Amino acid sequence: MRKIAAFIILKCNDELLLLKRFKEPFKGYYVPVGGKLDPNETPLDAAIRETFEETGIRPEHFTYMGTLFEVSPVEYNWLTFVYLAEIPYQPAPECNEGILEWIHKDNLKNILTPETDLHIYEKAFNQQPFAYSARYDAELNLLELIDELNP
Repeated sequence: MRKIAAFIILKCNDELLLLKRFKEPFKGYYVPVGGKLDPNETPLDAAIRETFEETGIRPEHFTYMGTLFEVSPVEYNWLTFVYLAEIPYQPAPECNEGILEWIHKDNLKNILTPETDLHIYEKAFNQQPFAYSARYDAELNLLELIDELNP
C-alpha cells in the first residue's frame, strides 16, 4: 500500500532548515519537514499543518515544486508532494521529530541525506519543477531515479 505525504523545503537565502530524524525510515538523516496526509486533507493542507506542527512556523506562501514517487520491495512506497517555502531566518526551533538545523547549500553533499533529496534541493534552488520516480532495493538503496519531466 502506498503512503501519501507532503514535505516542505524551508529556505532562507542559501540555507535550508532540515530535520535530523529521530525515527526510521532514514533515522539520523537530514530531511525536509513533512508527513503523511490526514483523511480529507489536501497536500497543501498537509504542508501547512506539518510545517507548523514540526517547527511552529507559518510561512506566508508555499510553492508547489513537484512529486516524488518511490517504490521498493518492502513497505517503503510513497507518493510525496513537495513544496518550497521561503522564510526569514530565525534560530532553529525545537522539534519532537528530530533536530532542526540550518544547512547551507554548499554543505548539503556533506551531510547524511537521502540521495533523492539532493536532486530535489537542486531543483528548489533553481526554481525548477520536477516529477521524480525512484526505485529502491529492500535495504532502501536507490537503484534508479528518473525525472519524468526531463527523461
